[in-house]
Amino acid sequence: MTSHNKTILVLGATGQQGGAAAEQLLADGWKVRAFTRDTSGQRALALAQAGAELAAGDMGDRASLDAAMQGIYGVFSVQPVEWDLSAAAEEIRLGTNVAEAAQAAGVRHFVYSSMGHADKQSLFRKVAKWEVEKIIESLGLPATVFRPPYFMENYVNFPHYGIRNGTYLEAINPDIPVPMIAVEDIGKFAALAFQHPERYLGKTIELAGDAKTPPDIAAAISRVSGKTVVYTHIPSETVHEQSEIMGKIYDWLNAGNYVVDIPSLRKLHPGLLSFDAWLEKNKAKVDALFARP
Repeated sequence: MTSHNKTILVLGATGQQGGAAAEQLLADGWKVRAFTRDTSGQRALALAQAGAELAAGDMGDRASLDAAMQGIYGVFSVQPVEWDLSAAAEEIRLGTNVAEAAQAAGVRHFVYSSMGHADKQSLFRKVAKWEVEKIIESLGLPATVFRPPYFMENYVNFPHYGIRNGTYLEAINPDIPVPMIAVEDIGKFAALAFQHPERYLGKTIELAGDAKTPPDIAAAISRVSGKTVVYTHIPSETVHEQSEIMGKIYDWLNAGNYVVDIPSLRKLHPGLLSFDAWLEKNKAKVDALFARP
């Protein structure tokens, strides 16, 4: 499909996933309308410099969504993660607002970024993104749903995520592969969906670029950084004591339930980054992780 004269509205355009989608769509020749609460922020201005049209608004404000939807072909929708796993209502409200505004505007392709195996996880906890998936389906939107796993970026962007003072603390068992993806590849899959609607419309696709066991993750970071990183397992009982919901998530992961067909994904996107390739590409970020006090 030609991308000329077609506009994609990108929600969360100054965040990780939305930013990656906006950048790739611009590179592919699409017109991009970047939806953000702060059009004067550094990331928003960088998108404008790259050619995006900025649209000020809030996903909680239906009027601003309706205005931003005018004259667009497609939508990339992603909502902020609700870190309180027992409070899904706000994320569901925002996701519903976006989907209903898209339906009202007659959007022809709605791409939604959900989460890995949202349907299966909903069997033991409330999953906001699964509820939004069901709303999108009930509205009859012409949609593609992508379900990304852990972000590779998380290992270096957030010290609290697991790597502290050369120790990788992880509640996933040592023999369980952890699916992961580079955020830039989420953007590339979004662009592929818009470019080839005949292949992607009506599809729900589990994403990942790699799957490594915790010891292999530690070894890969050690190899690229030149620093020793040692994997240390957190017992399941400890996780359950801190959060029963998080404990259930790790029990599910440790049962080997999180499986993604990475070879098939690589056929769709041959440049899909492995964790080792991502680390090499982002060595400066890896080095910065160990430079923090």
